[in-house]
Amino acid sequence: MELLNKLHPSDEQMATLTSAPNTGEIHLLNLFKFREKAVYADGRDTNLTGREAYDLYGRPMLDVLEKYGAEVVFYSAVTELLIGHVDELWDAFVIVKYPSRQTLLDMTASEEFKALRVHREAGLEGQLNIETQVPK
Repeated sequence: MELLNKLHPSDEQMATLTSAPNTGEIHLLNLFKFREKAVYADGRDTNLTGREAYDLYGRPMLDVLEKYGAEVVFYSAVTELLIGHVDELWDAFVIVKYPSRQTLLDMTASEEFKALRVHREAGLEGQLNIETQVPK
């Protein structure tokens, strides 16, 4: 199994996300790998760690999520791998509940998200996003 942390969905993943039928509520499991030192695309000088830069995105995003009817279900640091093998562990994860895929798309297209994502991209080396749904 190959694992690749990314900052953005591939064209194929985006096509799936936008064309899949709206099946109601989803939970998004986000696995984060932070940069050791934040790197801003505009080249600004910073002493922030990746986690600190990501927090400049994550904390205000709580209000954005609420505006779209989404909410953080759980957030925690990743501390140990007890079963299986990966070359390198993620640093943290969050589970976010969205009313629908469309809500996720609307939120990520919002001006609030676009303004904050500069810190997300500066702080993250990459991540995995895994959509989940409660079985019916």
